[in-house]
This record gives sequence, structure tokens and C-alpha cells, in this order.
Amino acid sequence: MDSLRQRPRAQVLIIGGGINGVGTFRDLALQGVDVALVERGDYCQGASGASSHMIHGGIRYLENGEFRLVRESVVERNRLLRIAPHYVKPLQTTIPIFSTFSGILSAPLRFLTHKQQGKPKERGAFLIKAGLTLYDSFSRDGGNVPCHEFRGRKRALAELPKLHPGIKYTATYFDASVHNPERLTLDVLQDGEKAGGGTKSGTAEANARASNYVSLVSHQKPATAAGTGTTVQLRDELTGELFDFTADVIVNTTGAWVDLTNQAMGAASAFMGGTKGSHIVLDHPGLLAACNGREIFFEHTDGRIVLIYPMGDRVLVGTTDIDADMSQDAVCTDAEIDYFFELIGHVFPDISVDRGQIVYTFSGVRPLPKHDETQPGFVSRDYRIERQRTQQGSAAVAGSGSGTVLSLVGGKWTTFRALAEHLSDDVLAELGMQRRISTAKLAIGGGARFPETEAGVQKWIKAHMSPSRDAARAAVLLTRYGTRAEEVISYLEAGPDRLLHSTRELSVRELEFIAQHEQIGHLVDVLIRRTSLAFRGLVTGELLNEIAEVLAVPLGWDAAARATEIRHAQEVLNRFHGVQVHSLVA
Repeated sequence: MDSLRQRPRAQVLIIGGGINGVGTFRDLALQGVDVALVERGDYCQGASGASSHMIHGGIRYLENGEFRLVRESVVERNRLLRIAPHYVKPLQTTIPIFSTFSGILSAPLRFLTHKQQGKPKERGAFLIKAGLTLYDSFSRDGGNVPCHEFRGRKRALAELPKLHPGIKYTATYFDASVHNPERLTLDVLQDGEKAGGGTKSGTAEANARASNYVSLVSHQKPATAAGTGTTVQLRDELTGELFDFTADVIVNTTGAWVDLTNQAMGAASAFMGGTKGSHIVLDHPGLLAACNGREIFFEHTDGRIVLIYPMGDRVLVGTTDIDADMSQDAVCTDAEIDYFFELIGHVFPDISVDRGQIVYTFSGVRPLPKHDETQPGFVSRDYRIERQRTQQGSAAVAGSGSGTVLSLVGGKWTTFRALAEHLSDDVLAELGMQRRISTAKLAIGGGARFPETEAGVQKWIKAHMSPSRDAARAAVLLTRYGTRAEEVISYLEAGPDRLLHSTRELSVRELEFIAQHEQIGHLVDVLIRRTSLAFRGLVTGELLNEIAEVLAVPLGWDAAARATEIRHAQEVLNRFHGVQVHSLVA
């Protein structure tokens, strides 16, 4: 943050630190552009952190005729399996099918109108077979996942005996999952910082500077005497300090808040019409076993596409698709939870689920384009880039304090790399610069030299064990950081260290490393986005107190600040994630 105040000027200012903004930041830094990024909360705190944790081609988008998007998504899915193997893993996916020909007559109308015609009808085997055959064809160029397979009822129930006995078939194919989307976003960010100024790029001289907890307040006065660029007022959300920042091009990647951001910059727009998607995380050994390591992906009776799949020792269930009210917090409601329980019963009728098994809930607003009467499930997941001029007063003034704003409308996790390349090319055109390098084959962060096989993983773990670090601890570090764990281990070994009393997944020096290298603004950042402790329902009062105590030294928190951070973490977990944690101190 200091680097932005010390040199309040850059060629490009990106507003929004979700995966698309961060991906664009990395791409531009690699091209030698002087780029800055600000995020009003923590990185990956909004829609990017509330995704279904899938890296997928989007088979259901075929029905909308979005062939370009599906092809790009499948290509990017395959690419992320290669360049980010530490976080992106193959995901075997099974569709339970209850009929052979259902939906054939209504499918063409859905394709043409992008609306559900009459009462929803589940897609039968014929339609699903046709879709998967086309889906597989998109993987032929550089594909690295198997083609789909169909099973009849007998074989399907032998593989997944808890499935509804009324199924006629199952179709199984492969997509991919990302178990740590927040840490993947952080890896992409740190790659950008490194490209723009070395490992330690938090200086005013660096050409790639990023800060979380900095928000846009308003559009300001003319940028320079020459009248080039745009000056905006920014606010440090941790201290309340205001400061001006000037850029030749502003890139708006604030997702569902794009229109509000543009309004603040004097470039009013009406691009967005996001929908809310909620999820629950269950601690349910029976449901976990029933999935047998697979995602169960299917169409519910109301026509929504939903999913159930294991993530470690937890089960993720989602998602809803509801028009979002931007004046309200995006939270998972009781009605949505009831809906999730109903859909579990639809495919696993003998498995009972109750609210006591929910360890975490989350919800976000998808950055979809304005869609008027189009039903949410049929709104395009593709993206476009809108170009505007900022306004000085009531009209756009070319050459007098006006500048270019590029707004990203839409976008999805799977295509962030290709999207960022496209958006960066538009920025480079505005600046009169040429692309130096493509990111298509660049390993992301800890994905570089990541072991390709389970045997390789075990070899890495064994090589990084020590008298104070057993196999379980080494595995946690590899899972959390990829091969960047080697840098973390070097830091851990440079001084006295111990595991926390409240968890064996963190140590004192690892928390110090996170505080020093990963831009911690609040205690809750560690729980939700630097680790998966909250996601798995492992936050306790003891853990809150112990992490706050350790972070107090590197972050300069006194006793009052520690107490404030604990209360803030409790409030966020309760309000947005349905988790109640009682602190051990007042």
C-alpha cells in the first residue's frame, strides 16, 4: 500500500482483485507494463472465492449455443491441469440419468429462446450422449483427460450403490477441480509482482504493485497539466487514509460491482445483472463414501444444474442461480439449504442430511451481463470488454482529464488466463505497446516442477521431512503452497519454530511468513483465504486467540487490536458463512 502512495502513478490501474483482475495484473507485468492493482477487500474475497471450485468446460453451455466459450473453456481446463497442477486436479464426474429420450423436443426451443419451455424436463441419455460427444471433441487438441463412458443401471449401481435405484444409466467424464482457488489467485498475483519488480516488489520503484484493502472512492480532477489519464481517489480501508492515484488506462474488474465502480469514476454504465450462487460444505462420512471420489453432477427437477462432490474429507453441495439483489449481502439462506437437502435426496434417497452436518456455507454474485427477461440459468457465461471514457463534469472531455476505462463484463474461473490475455491485449493497444510473451505455457507459482505422480509427491514429502517436520506436516505445506513450499520451509528453518497448540496445520513461523509475504489485513484472511481451516469447519475459539496472538507481533496489533480482530473474524464467519465460534476471551 505504501508503494502506491509513494508513487501515485502508473500506466494501468486495475480495480478489483478477483481472479480476472489478478490474472490481468500478471499478464501486463510480464509485458513490461507499469501496472498497479487495488482490491477493496482481500484478494479473491468476492465471487472468485465463492465459486463451485470447478475448472470445467461448461457442458451445459452447449445448450445455449455457446460453442466458442465451451471450446475455450475445455482448452483452458486442460492447460491449467498442466500449468497449475498443485491446485487444479482431474475430477471424475458422473451424471445420473433417469430416462432415455426425455428433453429431445424441448431442447431445440431452449437453444433458440434461452428460456425454459413449460415444466422442466430432465435431459435423457440421448441428449447427454450427444452433448458429451461434442464436449469430448473439444479436447482432442492437447487434451489430457479420458473420453466419457456410459453405464447401464446394473454397472452404475455396482460402482455407486447409494444412487437412486430408479436410474437407467450413468454418464461419466472428466473435468477438473480447484481445491484452493484463493491460494491459486495469490500465486498468480505473486507471479505478477515478481515479473514487475523482483521477489520483493512492494516498493515504489517496482513496475507491478498490488494492494488489498484499498477501495476506489471517486473520480478526481484532471490528471496532469497535459490532461492525459485519469486521477481517482483511493481509500486505505485499514486506516481510512485518502490519496489520489493517476493512470493512463483504468481496468475495471470488479465483477458484479462494475457499474457502481464506473459510476464512481464518472463513466456511468448499465452492463451488469449478476445472479447469486450459494453452496454448503458438509462433514458427512456417509455422503462422502457414496460419492466414491466423484463429483455427482445432474439436473434437478426444477431444471437447475447442481453438483455434489468430495473435497478432502468434506462434501461440497451447490449451487443456486438466483437473480441477485446488490443492496443485500450475498449469504446462503435457509430456503437454499432446504433446496440442497432436497437435491441430495433426489440422487441419494437413503442418505439423510441435517443442518448439524453443515460446517460452512458461502455465497457470491456471478458477474453476469444484464439479462432482462432471460432466465438466470440461460444467461451467457461468456465475457466481453467495454471501452469508455471517464467524464470530467457532466460530459466526456477528450484530452482534458479524461482517460480510458476498460470494463470486464462476465467471465468465469476456468477461462481467467485466456480472458486476461485478451484484456491485456486491449490495454496494450491503448498504450501503443506490443505483447512480449504469452502466458499459455508458463507454470503458475508453486505449479513449477510439481510432482507429476503420486509416487513423485511421496518422494517430495520424504525429501522435505526433518526431525521437527513429519510427513503429515510436509504434506500440508506441499498442498498449501505447491513447490513454493520450499521457500516456506527455508523460512521455517531460519529460526526457532513450533506448531500451534490449536492445530497441527500451522506453526508460529509459518504465520510470520504469511504476514510478511501474503498481505494479511485481517485475522479472518488467514482462516478463509490463506488456509482452508474455515472451509473445513476447523475454526475454534482457541485457534482464533492463538493466531491473533502470533500475528500481533509482525502486524503490530496491541491487545485492543487483537480483540477487535477476533470479534471481526467471529462476525464474518457467522454472518457470511453460518459458523459460530465462541472466543475464549472477552
